Amino acid sequence: MELRHLRYFLAVAEGENVSRAALRLNVSQPPLSRQIKQLEEELGCALFERTAKALRLTGAGKVFMKEARDILRRVERAAEAARAEAANEPVRIGYAPSLASGLLPGILRRLGAQSSRGAPQLHDLGTAEMLRRLRAGKLDLALVVHPGKAALGGLVFQELKRIPACVVLPREHPAAKAKQVRIAEVAAEPVIAFTRGEYPEYHRWLSEVFRGARRPVVREQHDSAASVFAAVEAGRGIAFGGEGFAELCGRRVVVKRLAPPAPAIQVGAVYPAGSAWAKRVVTE
Repeated sequence: MELRHLRYFLAVAEGENVSRAALRLNVSQPPLSRQIKQLEEELGCALFERTAKALRLTGAGKVFMKEARDILRRVERAAEAARAEAANEPVRIGYAPSLASGLLPGILRRLGAQSSRGAPQLHDLGTAEMLRRLRAGKLDLALVVHPGKAALGGLVFQELKRIPACVVLPREHPAAKAKQVRIAEVAAEPVIAFTRGEYPEYHRWLSEVFRGARRPVVREQHDSAASVFAAVEAGRGIAFGGEGFAELCGRRVVVKRLAPPAPAIQVGAVYPAGSAWAKRVVTE
């Protein structure tokens, strides 16, 4: 038994007429009659007395009508309570500081202007974990590198920015004083990368960076920008990422733009497809 069975039954019972109930519900009459019949079969008793000219509730039908009304009222109260509680819960935002830090202040300003849900909760997470939490209802919005169409599945990606590609070098590296670095100049060096399991989109982008050059040799994988910078500073290899790295690493390492045609990093917001407020916050 489903809630629609109760709604259909009440529409018929209140008007004692299937045709009028069908118009009220905006459904055709034969399917409505079948739904009522299925309900009676499931209950194991007749809810209506049917004659050629009339349709009246049986004793069982009158009892069921009262209970059905109570059930639907409780369901509506439960829905209203859930919506009220959701309106007071803080917005939960996932982001990767190494790429989304420049976008986050603008999102927070628009959120403050459009939402009364209290101070937002910010979560520094990997892309794969952010997508998992969005699908589980544990995040409302995430700022990420485009994860690819196949990874979205019920989620919407809205591009917000394209970040120039950069290489991260030890300060003593021969190319550290160059204005730009060509990929051919550093293609043979070991690469310090982000963890493939949590940042699969990063490895897809890295493959694009090295297209036409020798395949990169990934020496180490780390789950945070801080540990990537530490490995580069220690001379264990070089790293690749976005221009925002320069704001995070300070003077520990050197961040240089890759010479064109290195592909930019597509960064944006991901949110559930049905989230109208998230779309407003991101696009307005």
